[in-house]
Amino acid sequence: MKLLLTSLLTFCFLACLGSGYTASALTSQSTTPQTESAPATTQPAPQGNKAIVYFYRYKQYAGSALAPSVYCDEAQIARMENGRYFAVRLDPGKHTFRSNDKQSGAEVDLKPGQEYFLRVEIASGFMKGHGRLVAVVPEQAKFELKAKNLKPLDADKVTDKERVSLEPITFTEAEKTCK
Repeated sequence: MKLLLTSLLTFCFLACLGSGYTASALTSQSTTPQTESAPATTQPAPQGNKAIVYFYRYKQYAGSALAPSVYCDEAQIARMENGRYFAVRLDPGKHTFRSNDKQSGAEVDLKPGQEYFLRVEIASGFMKGHGRLVAVVPEQAKFELKAKNLKPLDADKVTDKERVSLEPITFTEAEKTCK
């Protein structure tokens, strides 16, 4: 019995250590600003020289019942459902984005007319999972948005109705053929 308890405690300790390493690795990855500049081809040009930040989440069975919150500058903007996406139109300048996991997020200096992409992932926790944001380069994000057949977020999950857009994403002809 003592051996079983020791083994269980060792396993829990190693699991905590491993998840701490993953969180710090993702934090360092996602805090680097987007240097790729892709023309705004996913949607019509942003109104009033605003930047567009797209948030999306894969459709997966694990964690499908969870709807983690997404925050912009510490204000909740939406709760992300499984297999959904939404866009936020923001003024240029520095903005911080995070989900339920306060250890990971991104601080991005938004440029007018640019598109940015953040994927919401479910990370396992002690009692339940939580959301974690990962910055994604535009080419990868556009491919994933097409390949995964994601749907717009349900309107009842949006808390900031002024800045959040639930319009379907349209792709140019060149982007459609790259699937």
